[in-house]
Amino acid sequence: MSRILDQKILLLVISFLTSLQSTKVLSEWKKCGDRECETAMSRVQATTDYLGPDCRYLNFETGEEIMVYSKLSRKNENLWTGSKGKDFGYFPKDAVKVEEVFVAEEVEVLTKETDFLCLHGDKYAFE
Repeated sequence: MSRILDQKILLLVISFLTSLQSTKVLSEWKKCGDRECETAMSRVQATTDYLGPDCRYLNFETGEEIMVYSKLSRKNENLWTGSKGKDFGYFPKDAVKVEEVFVAEEVEVLTKETDFLCLHGDKYAFE
């Protein structure tokens, strides 16, 4: 019984340390199409395959279409946020080309802690 408890505690510690890495703030500011960042800003097409370093990133293959909802700004301008199907996450802007722009004037807003958590299905993963 004690051994099982020790294993569970070890797994909990490992899970906590992993979640610290995956909640790192990538930027304090982002640009969006509206103040709530709910409006799609543009539609882009992947120009290369991309496999992100953790669950916060959007993986895609060359030719896939992605809807862009925000762009990190100031500290880390090379990452955009978008979705393809049900998948959502960060990706490098250099891995895509803009096909269509929906919002001409961008709004800069502060990021939130929840911007940098993993989203699985319809729930945030706190690992």
